[in-house]
Amino acid sequence: MVSLKPQNQSSDFRTASHWSAKPKAQGFSTGSSWRRTIMASIRPFKIDVPDASLAKLKQKLELTRFPEGEVEDAGWDYGAPLQVIKDLTKYWVEEYDWRAVEKKLNAIPQFKTEIEVEGFDPIDIHFVHQKSDVKGAIPLLFLHGWPGSFLEVTRLLPLLRGENGKQAFHVVAPSLPNYGFSGRVTKKGFGLGQYAEMGNKLMLALGYNQYVTQGGDWGALIVRVIGTLFPQHNKASHINLGLANEPKWDSENPKPEYTERELRIMKEAEIWQENGNGYFAIQSTKPATLAFSLADSPTGLLAWIYEKLVAWTDEYPWTPDEILTWISIYYHSTAGPGASIYTYYEVHHDPKFNLLSVREYVDVPLGFADFPKEVAMAVPESWRKTLGPIVEDVKFERGGHFAAWERPEDIAGCLVRIFGKGGGAEGVVKL
Repeated sequence: MVSLKPQNQSSDFRTASHWSAKPKAQGFSTGSSWRRTIMASIRPFKIDVPDASLAKLKQKLELTRFPEGEVEDAGWDYGAPLQVIKDLTKYWVEEYDWRAVEKKLNAIPQFKTEIEVEGFDPIDIHFVHQKSDVKGAIPLLFLHGWPGSFLEVTRLLPLLRGENGKQAFHVVAPSLPNYGFSGRVTKKGFGLGQYAEMGNKLMLALGYNQYVTQGGDWGALIVRVIGTLFPQHNKASHINLGLANEPKWDSENPKPEYTERELRIMKEAEIWQENGNGYFAIQSTKPATLAFSLADSPTGLLAWIYEKLVAWTDEYPWTPDEILTWISIYYHSTAGPGASIYTYYEVHHDPKFNLLSVREYVDVPLGFADFPKEVAMAVPESWRKTLGPIVEDVKFERGGHFAAWERPEDIAGCLVRIFGKGGGAEGVVKL
């Protein structure tokens, strides 16, 4: 999750014309030769964690040194409860079946290809690509955040095939660099602009010259940057997290009365900012220090991420297998368990694409899904109108941060409705 506060960054959000006028200056060509080169490198991928890695993981879990105790009646106030983590660790050792999960995930069409982002060495990008057989299917780029992964899109896939006459989609869902089974970034400065370039290049490589986007967490902010840099390709966006500034109120645009729901969510966000945002301060300033613990201790990684899974969802009934699959994607990741948190540092220190710049107006059709327990979406509807031409803004009664996982029918329903017949963004993609 991202912080609600701007982090004292300067905003130098370049216009779309700056980036779209000379694509070669961005380190790539949109010509057919470039596209053929990338397409030739696309190869099927299957997850196959070595037996030795699983054996070492089991050994580490069995040797876990737990805290000697905890404060009485602590509950979740201090973070992940000791007994809960002990029970999950025991389940991980004795009952959790990674190979069964691996087999299930490998039934989903996955691929890898190399993408070169300007100023960086080529990165191996892992991605899901579910093509639809339905005529008129729309290319959709789905982007995750932290501590999510490509796993989130798996619940959307069966809902976006276009069955029963509904709008269909060709779904592309990459693991962001430093996440999942994509490669590691080894140079400074890989932030929102670079993630955006990667996503756009991937879609072009797959032959999707026009497409739409969906994202939550970092994915939502990357979507905003894609819309700014590549509006000729990204024709519309849908997000379930949005940062926005309060508009300037005047006689022609008077400040509205906030609804009871809006006031409650803003209050909850204020509380979260004070009591639940410490991870952001650590990950955006000294990620390397924390990475030692996340890389070395699978139990520590479990506690660090699981606490967010509970705190950021709307009383979602997590099962042990779900929890451990989320954690395992990080533990077995190509770049290592601690690589993903560097995103926070790069965004925090980027003068161009940051938590201020993503609040600027982007002239791309925009849809919102407003879930009540998404504390980083704690901006009233009247504020969200400053972000772009809104085609839909739906408020749901249940749901939190990981909406594609918690409420897949709601997210899929928004996409089908917005881009389908009669929707606010019908026909934006020219097929």
